[in-house]
Amino acid sequence: MFHKKSIEQLLFEASQTGEGTLKRTLTSFNLISLGVGAIIGAGLFSLTGIAAAENAGPAITISFALAAFACAFAGLCYAEFASMIPVAGSAYTYSYATMGEFMAWIIGWDLVLEYALGAATVSVSWSRYLLEILNKYGIDLPHSLIVSPWEKLTLGDGTVIQGGIINLPAIFIVMLLSLVLIRGTQESATMNNFLVILKVSVVLVFITLGWSHINPDNYTPYIPENTGKFENFGWTGISTGAAVVFFAFIGFDAVSTAAQEAKNPQKGMPIGILGSLVVCTILYVLFAHVMTGLVNYKDFAGDAKPAATAFAVTGYAFLQDALIIAILAGYTSVILVMLMGQSRVFYTMAKDGLLPKFFSSVHKRFHTPWKTNLFFLVFVSLFAGLVPVSDLGHMVSIGTLFAFVLVCIGIMILRKSLPNAVRPFRTPFVPFVPIMGILVCVFLMYSLPSESWIRLFVWMVIGIAIYFAYGRKNSKIRKLRDGKIVTTDRE
Repeated sequence: MFHKKSIEQLLFEASQTGEGTLKRTLTSFNLISLGVGAIIGAGLFSLTGIAAAENAGPAITISFALAAFACAFAGLCYAEFASMIPVAGSAYTYSYATMGEFMAWIIGWDLVLEYALGAATVSVSWSRYLLEILNKYGIDLPHSLIVSPWEKLTLGDGTVIQGGIINLPAIFIVMLLSLVLIRGTQESATMNNFLVILKVSVVLVFITLGWSHINPDNYTPYIPENTGKFENFGWTGISTGAAVVFFAFIGFDAVSTAAQEAKNPQKGMPIGILGSLVVCTILYVLFAHVMTGLVNYKDFAGDAKPAATAFAVTGYAFLQDALIIAILAGYTSVILVMLMGQSRVFYTMAKDGLLPKFFSSVHKRFHTPWKTNLFFLVFVSLFAGLVPVSDLGHMVSIGTLFAFVLVCIGIMILRKSLPNAVRPFRTPFVPFVPIMGILVCVFLMYSLPSESWIRLFVWMVIGIAIYFAYGRKNSKIRKLRDGKIVTTDRE
């Protein structure tokens, strides 16, 4: 259970080219764009309003700063790993090299929670904004096909829908982008670059035009008094808000999953991870400040499209439709990167024998793990169509925080076990930085509702059962150590 893969072995596997391997096509700009593409999305345009209304009030800006603070520690650790081990798989691969197979499986299974449900969360928000633009032009979809069975939805005209059959628009966007990913990594990156430029422009327009319409009264009180519950306002509410919006920062983690498709990963990975984190933190804090200044935080309760609600106050009605369309484009790039990240994690786990070979099948023409993309087309669609967005968001946040904790632990282990290994990027102030990353992430996990912990526990129990039923018996490294494989498997 604790067999490790050596860095030399990982680098050898990553160096293989030809049929059945991933193709190196991504530049440093592509990597930063992937990070920004995943970071600026539902966390900014939807979860900001939810966290402000339920947890932090106008102090949601402090929540974003706290979340970014935690990300900075974890991001520095990710950057060192990604430059040393430029292999697909992200935290799963790093854990395999430092803590062994069982912990690698745990983190790999956790990344399913992070990426797959992250894509589902954003697709539900994408559906909300699509309905808003369709409603404005008099196009009404059947109510039973635009909301999950356990969710309440208020349309732009005031119509309230209390549960439906399935969220069909959310399923549609997941299916469409899964097919785009099968077509090719370079094509997906080009599409993502365009969408990122578009949505960053929208965020800048929102901040610039909205700033002059801020009502200072909306900031009073800036930190609302706690209601008696840990997660409702006050400083504890701010920490809960940070844990909720932490979902928004998982983009730099997604960058590391594309390491095996980067042209110069030793240089590009640290730039992509840390660069996207810095850019997005600045935009998040400014955006949240303007949003809560335009509209009182209480008015965001139950609002699935708070950015559009806030921008309506500015009076720039002619830009309202453009804003919504651009937000849809922004959400699209997030879903694209999340689906891409998840497929690369499963691809790597299958290459190691912990999952069926089906998931490591690479398309002969497109050089993409197409069967994995098809599997998650179905898996993510089920969650997107049937599960409420707030539940999905909490599950993703706790899964992300758990992954960050293990990456921070891994850096400390690697510094002890391989102190002289080549490190193109070195995490500064070790062990202070990883220890702080662990403490802040654990604190944010503690701040999440108890239901999130229960769901994480159930998810992990299912994952452990699968590992002992299949992964442990079929592990390639285990077969190699037991003498069942006499040469390095290059599949």
